[in-house]
Amino acid sequence: MTPLDALLEIIRSEGVDRIFGNPGTTELPLIDALAEAPDLEYVLGLQEGSVVAMADGYARATRRPAFVNLHVAAGVANGLIGMLNAKRSRTPLVITAGQQDRRHLLQDPMLSGDLVGLAGSAAKSAVEVQHAHDLPVVLRRAFAEAVRPPAGPVLVSIPMDLLAEQTDVAVPGRSPIAGPGAASGVERVAKILAAAERPVVIAGDGVGRDGAVDELVTVAECLGATVYHQPMNDWVNFPGTHPLYAGMLVPRNAAIRELLSGYDTLLLVGCHAFMPHHYTPGPAVPEGLPIVQLDADPAEIGRNFSVELGLVGEVATTLRALADALSGRVPAAASRTAAAGAAAERRRSQADAAALAAYGPAPLDPLAAAHALAAGLPPGAVVVEEAITVGMRLRTVLRQDRPGSYVHTVGGGLGWGIGAAIGTRLGNPDRPVVAVLGDGCAMFGIQGLWTAARHQVPVAFVIMNNGEYRTLKDTLDESKSRSTALGSYTGLDLAPPALHWPSAARLFGVPALRVEKTGELRDAVASAAGLDGPLLIEVPITSHGTQP
Repeated sequence: MTPLDALLEIIRSEGVDRIFGNPGTTELPLIDALAEAPDLEYVLGLQEGSVVAMADGYARATRRPAFVNLHVAAGVANGLIGMLNAKRSRTPLVITAGQQDRRHLLQDPMLSGDLVGLAGSAAKSAVEVQHAHDLPVVLRRAFAEAVRPPAGPVLVSIPMDLLAEQTDVAVPGRSPIAGPGAASGVERVAKILAAAERPVVIAGDGVGRDGAVDELVTVAECLGATVYHQPMNDWVNFPGTHPLYAGMLVPRNAAIRELLSGYDTLLLVGCHAFMPHHYTPGPAVPEGLPIVQLDADPAEIGRNFSVELGLVGEVATTLRALADALSGRVPAAASRTAAAGAAAERRRSQADAAALAAYGPAPLDPLAAAHALAAGLPPGAVVVEEAITVGMRLRTVLRQDRPGSYVHTVGGGLGWGIGAAIGTRLGNPDRPVVAVLGDGCAMFGIQGLWTAARHQVPVAFVIMNNGEYRTLKDTLDESKSRSTALGSYTGLDLAPPALHWPSAARLFGVPALRVEKTGELRDAVASAAGLDGPLLIEVPITSHGTQP
């Protein structure tokens, strides 16, 4: 079997059915071979950042590693943003990149470069294959490493002449790996939690990634514990309408510390140590708060603060065992749940009332736009969100219960949303997908619209257009050290000239419309259930808006 045949055999056996890529000369052997491989669909993107974002969304939707093919040093450099996002969000990707022909690498030919060095900090690992007989082993290792906690992108650089060799190579079989099972120490954790009078749970993205939402709900109900999402959560890790759910933590240490001071025991599950955004002095947890931490990645235990007890194991399996150990041990659980439910209902009613009061004609208030969008979501919809200003408001009015219904990246590399929405729908063809995008974010990944049109991917791309980098202005306005006058900014405006999103969509072959009222937005979003191709919806919003 040739190296190229071996590559195709391995990716098939690893469950790959789509290759996300943007080809060049070093990929021509692969592109030629794919003409004879109808079972492997090549999803073409016009820019590598969009390509990696598509694979990110696809991997999350299918819950298996996605396969990406990039072109030489420049392609890897363009794909670095997507790799950084995937690494931070712990999305398993196997990325191959075509290296220049080894027979003249010494001459520093055009397109060559240190692919491994480029990808080193953005990927979980990176390696360049030097011998044809090593390629199958390296690829098997890459797939295994991509899913091993903490999951992430793995890059394999393959010189083009190696891929074209006619050398006979052996293909090792796939090695199924049994999970570690439940962590030890569950009974000790149950004892600590059962003794708490004011327990609190922080649901990290490890819960959603590991499919452990139902198990965490059972544990929380056994305790009657209030549950918060980690800051800027990427997944639905706890049902949004559950009486014990209290919302998302603000990504600032001081705010988290103040909130947690009202509790006497913390259960931290699958969370990457809170990840603050803006700096505030001091730690995220109050001094002396007993913490019990559960994670599939041993490096997370006690990473930023000491814990009373750390558990390492499969999240879902361990939570199931913990629920069994807690069953019937906390008589106050029912009354705690009732009290938390009443408080949650008051918060939700207040948020809805504030949003409804802000309803009006275009440009829409950002909170009103978020509320109308949430109200229009069709049953079973998946929201892919990359809208910094509106996104924070959306989280206060969006109450999704079904796992996999919310997709976000904590990586922060802009331009991810359009590609991720395409990959999400390709991997989850039975669920409507609505992408909520800020105009500034969407400009970084606008090339992805072409792929949506080419493959007729039925995604509703909702562009929240305020014509500015609003979050940066808000940060400046809040800064105590700001010396310039409010309302005076440099480099933070996208108008004039104003971006006209319907024109941009039509350039790439995507139909578009502009809404002027909240009712129109609600109805347009509802139409996502019946789409047979992509649709872009432009939503003009105000600069300043109502706070939830």
